Amino acid sequence: MTGRRLDGKVAVITGGASGIGQACALRFAEEGARILIADMKPGEETLQRIRAAGGEAETLIVDTTSDRDCESMIDTAVERFGQVDVGVFAAGIRLDPIPMLELDTPVFQRMLDINLTGVMRSARALARKLMTQGTGGSIVNIASTAGKIPIEGSGAYCMAKAGVIMLTKVMALELAQTGIRVNAVAPGFTSTPMWDVAEDSNENRWAMAMTPMKRTGTPHEQANTCLFLASDESSYMTGQTLYSAGGQFVD
Repeated sequence: MTGRRLDGKVAVITGGASGIGQACALRFAEEGARILIADMKPGEETLQRIRAAGGEAETLIVDTTSDRDCESMIDTAVERFGQVDVGVFAAGIRLDPIPMLELDTPVFQRMLDINLTGVMRSARALARKLMTQGTGGSIVNIASTAGKIPIEGSGAYCMAKAGVIMLTKVMALELAQTGIRVNAVAPGFTSTPMWDVAEDSNENRWAMAMTPMKRTGTPHEQANTCLFLASDESSYMTGQTLYSAGGQFVD
């Protein structure tokens, strides 16, 4: 098959063992990319699904709270595939609701370390390699609509995701003339292991009250948004956050 949007590209995807990261790995492979699936958990299911469809992929256990792991992740992609072109940085965690006055500092710090600093470490490592290669590339950071609106009990998560949005803007400005584009996707409520609630639950009713489409998104839909930003179809776009959120924000 020719004419696929990521033919000849190599993509590194954190959080690739499940959820949006897994969906991105599968979707990008369909479009011709060779994939490094990076996750704290084994990515064998993602790997086998890609290979069964005729794609190329490898897995790597990566802790994005480690500078060394993030640098090694990018080096490994180059060692195994000869280059690297794209990164989708989806590794993250959520916590049960905790009011700010009850939030322990170590818990808050861990949220930031994974959901914000881990994205920064990953994006920085990829950008450094892309600068060395001199070939340009695309970085896609996974934020959240929670980075734009305050949610009671989710202050740490909201702050981390708001930080990802600002990280994206700053990196994009600093790299704008290098051929390296940096954008973000901010998903709304999406059916993943991180958002697995019953339709008749109070939590889901609250979520749908702020979602005009009145449904959750799918990982595949989020992967398609990431694919647009990863591909040359968005070649004049950098520093942007796309809210793939069922109409949650229309400004």
